[in-house]
Amino acid sequence: MGLTANEAAACEIAAAAPMLAQVQAWAAVNSGSRNLAGLKTMAGLLADAFSALPGQLNLVPPDPVEIVTADGTVQGIEHGAHLLVAVRPAAPVQLLFTGHYDTVFGADHPFQTLRWLDDGRLNGPGTADMKGGLALMLAALKAVETTPDAASIGYQVLIDSDEEVGSPSSAALIAGAAKGKAAAFTYEPALPDGTLAGARAGSGNFSILIEGRAAHAGRNPQDGRNAVLAAADLALRLERAVGPGLSVNPAKIDGGGPNNVVPDRAVLRVNFRPASPDEEARARALLDEAIADVAARREVRIHAHGGFGRPPKPLDPAAERLFGLVRDCGADLGQTIAWKATGGVCDGNNIAAQGVPVVDTMGALGGAIHSEEEFLIPESLPARAQLSTLAILRLADKGRP
Repeated sequence: MGLTANEAAACEIAAAAPMLAQVQAWAAVNSGSRNLAGLKTMAGLLADAFSALPGQLNLVPPDPVEIVTADGTVQGIEHGAHLLVAVRPAAPVQLLFTGHYDTVFGADHPFQTLRWLDDGRLNGPGTADMKGGLALMLAALKAVETTPDAASIGYQVLIDSDEEVGSPSSAALIAGAAKGKAAAFTYEPALPDGTLAGARAGSGNFSILIEGRAAHAGRNPQDGRNAVLAAADLALRLERAVGPGLSVNPAKIDGGGPNNVVPDRAVLRVNFRPASPDEEARARALLDEAIADVAARREVRIHAHGGFGRPPKPLDPAAERLFGLVRDCGADLGQTIAWKATGGVCDGNNIAAQGVPVVDTMGALGGAIHSEEEFLIPESLPARAQLSTLAILRLADKGRP
């Protein structure tokens, strides 16, 4: 259909924003999910940058979160603050834009610096996942604010500090922000060729504490109840639950001690990836059944800590219409937009669970994320900022996908 004069002008403004410089400055700050000092610094930088938008900006304290340590102790763990911006909450069209500023690279990780690769890509921690996405999100929103259509668009921006560890301290905030929105964009990186993530599997993480009974391994082993064996038994039972719509990964067993002691405590870490809500329900039932069977057979106590923090995200008709709108915007900008299903998860899963259509890979093009080879394709920043700008303006015109 081509671009209107207002759309073309806004897209030009978005493309001209200093996104690459922002990415370089932000990626130079280590903001690993557990690096509270780095997260605080990064939150301040983002608050300064996003304060250019009209509306109210707040740094929201994280919700309390508990973890199970290697010795089976349940203890609290801190997270960084979450940035929330609310713009025109009474406008007729309400949208949600989300991202995260934590990375998987901790303060003591060797991957800390940026470097230019020979092919023009930028290698650095968080460049693609997702400080590049945050920069182009801001560029698009600032460009939209220059248009006459801005008055009809209300939105919230939510940038959390804990996406890379499953968003445990921001899940309620994400759910609350999503409610009532016509559509949402999340700025996870797209694949290097621009392909978007379509349907996503869900994810559940559990730390399963097994308490047995200690005994001397030589003198009276029959009096002991081996927690490590119970954990292994449980892991093998869960492995058998794997099917076309469900993957199960028993990832780690903590426990045990001296060779002459029957171990009385172990922790099994396991991840489930259900492809649909029905598979999630099946996984829950299988876990409950396996725990009950192992506890009874081996005479141990078992407690499962955790849950399904990322619901499955199938493509419903509203989501398909939103993807179609983004595809059509790409065509008018000379960009080919396609999407495919993925087993990965992100905050988009949580948004979709609220009944809100979401495209959750609106960010920059890049690859090798979560590794020391992570890279950003810099020329994707202006192109993807234009894509978001145009999609937002057309959502404002249509009211919803």
